[in-house]
Amino acid sequence: MFTGIITDIGTIERIEQRGDLRVRVATAYDTATIDLGASISCSGVCLTVIDKSGPGAPRWVTVDVAGETVACTAAAQWGEGRTLKLQRAMRLGDELGGHIVTGHVDGVATVLGVCPEGDSKRSGFTLPTVLAPFVAAKGSVTVDGVSLTVNDVRDADGETHFSVNVIPHTQAVTTLGTLAAGQTVNIEIDVLARYLQRMQSLARK
Repeated sequence: MFTGIITDIGTIERIEQRGDLRVRVATAYDTATIDLGASISCSGVCLTVIDKSGPGAPRWVTVDVAGETVACTAAAQWGEGRTLKLQRAMRLGDELGGHIVTGHVDGVATVLGVCPEGDSKRSGFTLPTVLAPFVAAKGSVTVDGVSLTVNDVRDADGETHFSVNVIPHTQAVTTLGTLAAGQTVNIEIDVLARYLQRMQSLARK
């Protein structure tokens, strides 16, 4: 479980095509404090650390990415040289600064456009129809693993669009400041919205 607060930007150093993708990610984390088998969020995707660097630099962790994960996440995310927004799993007693994030991607959204709004950037996305009921104005959404507040939601012509503001700090510590029209991103809906929908569907039966 995660908070959606990014704590490092990693870079994919090497990819091996096995039965699944084996991905080595350079990181600034002290790998001595990361256990094998631990969970790490890579641009919103919860993955398991299967190997790591020894003491001293350079530091890296290795994860396996299943074919299903590749198919359900943003296009071209898994390529050598790509950057990933990293976050270690929460520990008991950690500050919950964002919102509850599971690291299970619900779908992929496409950037419609980005425009300046004060010192922030307002980014608009088009959302898969199946996720439209779960995104609401002033609610929480996870974009590439980053916890954000939804500014507004609009339904028109069979599509659902939503926008978020990316403040200067978030631009600086993630890669969301470089979003551009046509780019795809991983989306995770608020886990509370998911459970509410399930309860409502059962109540109607």
